[in-house]
Amino acid sequence: MRAIGGLWRWRGNPLRRTTDLVEAWVALASLVLILAFAPLAGVVTGSRVQDSLQRSVREQQRTHHLVTATVVEKLGRGLLDPDPSSTSTRDTRNRVLADWTGADGTTQQGAVLTDLRSPHPGDRFTLWTDDHGRIADRPLDRATATTHAVLAGVGAAALVVAFAETCRRLIVWSLVRRRYARWDQAWEKAGPDWGRTGTGS
Repeated sequence: MRAIGGLWRWRGNPLRRTTDLVEAWVALASLVLILAFAPLAGVVTGSRVQDSLQRSVREQQRTHHLVTATVVEKLGRGLLDPDPSSTSTRDTRNRVLADWTGADGTTQQGAVLTDLRSPHPGDRFTLWTDDHGRIADRPLDRATATTHAVLAGVGAAALVVAFAETCRRLIVWSLVRRRYARWDQAWEKAGPDWGRTGTGS
């Protein structure tokens, strides 16, 4: 609104400088860019990310399988949690050697992290595997995918706003520098005779 007011204020004003009019037009263009393109960029980016993530969700739900593993022996405690969707990566889990049967029927054995507080040989727990029985991450759920898509859309809109405002500020800064340079030139011309009686007569 300030941009529109600025254009109207300089309309036909005898004190108007070219830089004043350019500054007002730049502000108006920045406002239009923010109001029109920022939401559009957010919607388009969010939609594309949503489509991509939902495809990943369907793929992971198809290829990741929850199987039951059996503890062979306890190996120690692990501080690293390979599951990025867990609530806390600082949760200490027990590391065990376990056996499990993959979705393809193959028998697997390996070191894994388990939530069992005091695992003993023969204890059972669940873990995620891929189609070949290898350890896999928990599949991404639809709600989390949608949240990531919304955040991506908001981020894209914010980038457009930041770009528009940065361009406006750079142009205004350039105009102000040019304006001050012209003032300096005018002062240099008027300086020697400034304030003297009869100057210019």
